[in-house]
Amino acid sequence: MITIRPAAARGHFDFGWLDTHHTFSFGEYHDPQHMGFRVLRVINEDRVQPGRGFGTHGHQDMEIVTYVLAGALEHRDSLGTGSIIRPGDVQRMSAGTGVTHSEYNPSRSEPVHLLQIWIAPERRGLTPSYEQTHFADTRNALQLLASHDGRNGSVTVHQDVAVFAARLDARQALTHSMALKRHAWVQIARGTVTLNDQSLAEGDGAAASDERSLQIVATQNADVLLFDLP
Repeated sequence: MITIRPAAARGHFDFGWLDTHHTFSFGEYHDPQHMGFRVLRVINEDRVQPGRGFGTHGHQDMEIVTYVLAGALEHRDSLGTGSIIRPGDVQRMSAGTGVTHSEYNPSRSEPVHLLQIWIAPERRGLTPSYEQTHFADTRNALQLLASHDGRNGSVTVHQDVAVFAARLDARQALTHSMALKRHAWVQIARGTVTLNDQSLAEGDGAAASDERSLQIVATQNADVLLFDLP
């Protein structure tokens, strides 16, 4: 069964410096019908204007994954980490017992476009930690970005999930096999695709349960994230 979450149904706020869409309830946007999917708690699509950003703020007991689509995002945290996240980079921060951080667009001219993802951890009270890696090419194949065991160079997430990304050229297809009792969320970051013959446009998401496999076909160039979930 596939259930589509249309882009236009998401929570949306435009603060001038920040244009943000919330797939699930977040901050001032609350929808009891969309509090997350399985252990996937947040998918925020953010566009941050040049020279602006999120001041220092705290998190606790959450696995936070940041995926930049365009531009650059500067990160600083209470662990002593300072980094720049660019397209192809994936950042994982385990908030655990508590961490503070800030995120800032260092460009003077270009906005940054990113997805920030929150995943509920397997247990509370983890030691806070940070990890960042670069994936050179996600073209026309599912690239594993994050996993429970950090396999194949992916960042390690403290939950039984696998997060994939693919950059598909038009008419290219890929298939993801689903294990028994697993679920999936598919998020279209850019472009349009079909998911098991159902059409999805930019910003759309889809929950998949009781599917043996997922076939994604790009109807135009597309960026896709796939979350394999318990």
